[in-house]
Amino acid sequence: MTYILKYLDHINIEQLMVNIINKIISLVLIFILFLIIRYIINLAFEKALNNSFAFTHQTEARKKTLLKLSHNMLNYCLYFFLAYWVLSILGVPVSSLLAGAGIAGVAIGLGAQGFLSDVVNGFFILFENQFEVGDTVNIVNIDGIIANVGIRTTQIKGFDGTLHFIQNRNITVVSNKSRGNMRALIDIPLYTTANLEQITSIIEKINQTEISKFPEIVGEPSIIGPQTTTNGQFVFRVAIYTTNGEQFNVYHEFYQKYQSALLKANIPLPTAHIYSQQNN
Repeated sequence: MTYILKYLDHINIEQLMVNIINKIISLVLIFILFLIIRYIINLAFEKALNNSFAFTHQTEARKKTLLKLSHNMLNYCLYFFLAYWVLSILGVPVSSLLAGAGIAGVAIGLGAQGFLSDVVNGFFILFENQFEVGDTVNIVNIDGIIANVGIRTTQIKGFDGTLHFIQNRNITVVSNKSRGNMRALIDIPLYTTANLEQITSIIEKINQTEISKFPEIVGEPSIIGPQTTTNGQFVFRVAIYTTNGEQFNVYHEFYQKYQSALLKANIPLPTAHIYSQQNN
């Protein structure tokens, strides 16, 4: 206790409190200044990019992707300077630490090898236009929509609302479902004794009256006819091509229309469960 009291006697409490208050005020001002500078720089940067995009023939999705990626890179730089200023205010000799540790040591300590792999792979993903913000994709067995493309990670929003963060170095295979027209493959389960000519006629009639109401449908539906699925179920198959992202809606709409019309014509339709029991 005596040593503590002697130590406290040598400390200028007033000066210490003044220093602490000065540092707090400096940090608050730095954060306020940083927010203002970040807003101005991001706004000016976005306007500059939008003006440059006016002279190129980029799609809206690609422009959005490049804009998000550019913002990410700019924010990384701004946050680096913010960290440097904060450490300097706190009295941490950042320059001395960097010089003493050496660039190689700092790079290894920060995991630069993985970071560079993410950046390089992200660059080639962008350069090759493998996907854009808003594309429906399958990456590392994750289905969803591209929400953001960063220099380190790619964000995919799953169809259940989950936001997945994937490191760019782990992206080896990209299945992009938003390039070109998509197919809605409709399989209507049937009994093997069904009248196929009557079923074909009913489906053709629905196509003739309903297709014009769906501008997202590309071309004419293809009536493939009777098929046997991998689980042994007998089905009547129709393929309808649509624009990107509309295949799911078209599938549900026309499956319901086909099913209702067939039941109205007194054509019994089995479920997969009933069909399985009959085969067993």
